[in-house]
Amino acid sequence: MKIVVCIKQVPDSEAKVSTQNGQVSWGESPLVINPFDEYAVEAGLQQKEVFTAEVTALCIGPESARDALKHALAMGADNAVLVSDPALVDIDSQAAARILAAAIQKIGDVDMVIFGRQTIDTSTGLTTPQTARLLGWPMLALAGSIKSENKKVTVERIIEEGKQTVSATMPVVLSVVQSIGEPRYPSFMGIRKASKAVIPFWSLSDLGLSAPKVVVDRTELMNPPSRNVNCEIINGSNPEEIAETLAKKILAEKVL
Repeated sequence: MKIVVCIKQVPDSEAKVSTQNGQVSWGESPLVINPFDEYAVEAGLQQKEVFTAEVTALCIGPESARDALKHALAMGADNAVLVSDPALVDIDSQAAARILAAAIQKIGDVDMVIFGRQTIDTSTGLTTPQTARLLGWPMLALAGSIKSENKKVTVERIIEEGKQTVSATMPVVLSVVQSIGEPRYPSFMGIRKASKAVIPFWSLSDLGLSAPKVVVDRTELMNPPSRNVNCEIINGSNPEEIAETLAKKILAEKVL
């Protein structure tokens, strides 16, 4: 089995967002692997423990994104690939999906693609279904557990109404939630191996793609709407008097 886990490098969750000249700035916040993507890596490694599987971490980003890929390698992933190109700045989810789908096809013979439920920087959760659509593969979203047998994948989806069991035939695209299991800590040997790993990078031309036409003219952060609240304290000589006064005011305001 060949598994690809798609990850992203994002600012630390404690980062404070601001805009400078109409562009989003994360300030001096450190960049880390997207926390939800750690669960995706964990899901891939769980499948690796059950089957003879090869797990490849795939990421779009600048040179610094190698650190996120090394984190996945330290956790236990077998390979890593970075898609990096000067044209990949401020791309939207559709452009990211197009690039990921092309990279997955270049890796070849992939049985399962796993994403985290969303990224903490944009939180749209759109890249996963868009990638599945471009690949023409079925998508099983919000998986809390994964069972694979004879090229069939069955997951237990964690949804607002409860749990739902669904299945599809490989190749398949999954998104996972925290119920999949707590991400394992990178081992000492894993960290050493990752530090020495040579991570290849692919450009858009390597994938046979042209630069995506996405232009962000200006971004403005909106202030939360103001709210005026008038508070009146009801006094009285005893609780009964206070309750009676309160009841009269509620009836007068037609709350009841």
